Amino acid sequence: MKRLPNVLTILRMALVPVFLLTISSTSTARSILIALSIYILAAVTDWLDGCLARRMNVVSNFGKIADPLADKMLVLSALAVLTWASPFALPKVIFFVILAREIVITIMRELYQRRRIVVPADKLGKLKTFMQMVGVIAVMLLWARFHETTTTPPSWIIMTVNIWWWLVAGITLVSGMNYLINRQR
Repeated sequence: MKRLPNVLTILRMALVPVFLLTISSTSTARSILIALSIYILAAVTDWLDGCLARRMNVVSNFGKIADPLADKMLVLSALAVLTWASPFALPKVIFFVILAREIVITIMRELYQRRRIVVPADKLGKLKTFMQMVGVIAVMLLWARFHETTTTPPSWIIMTVNIWWWLVAGITLVSGMNYLINRQR
């Protein structure tokens, strides 16, 4: 029972390729909604494994490393799809800013781990992940809604989506800088 949080983290990692195969197999509103359901299930495992780990007072070094890695895998795969495949075509710079932050932080975590220093995600990093996951869910719902209609999303929706993701990219950068600054102390 004490391994359940880690099992949920591994499940989240395993759902990433399932999500990608589903979203890329056919591009219909139905396949988008099925992929979104897989994504939401994976996102719920993130919340659930954290709750269980705290409730059962089970915090492992594996969980401290694998949980944020699973989040990165999930969000980056969905963000890549929304950048290159969706009708919203998120600006590629947003994807690359988020990707660069995640690569730098992952490398830093690995370096710290080699020194036997485990650095868990902080509150700003968790906010960043939450905003990314909510953004993916909202955009995928909109994608499914407008996918099989002949209308394109109204410009105000496209603008709102872009503003959200620019905000997320900003918070992602700030959380990365916060991580680097706090770990230097």
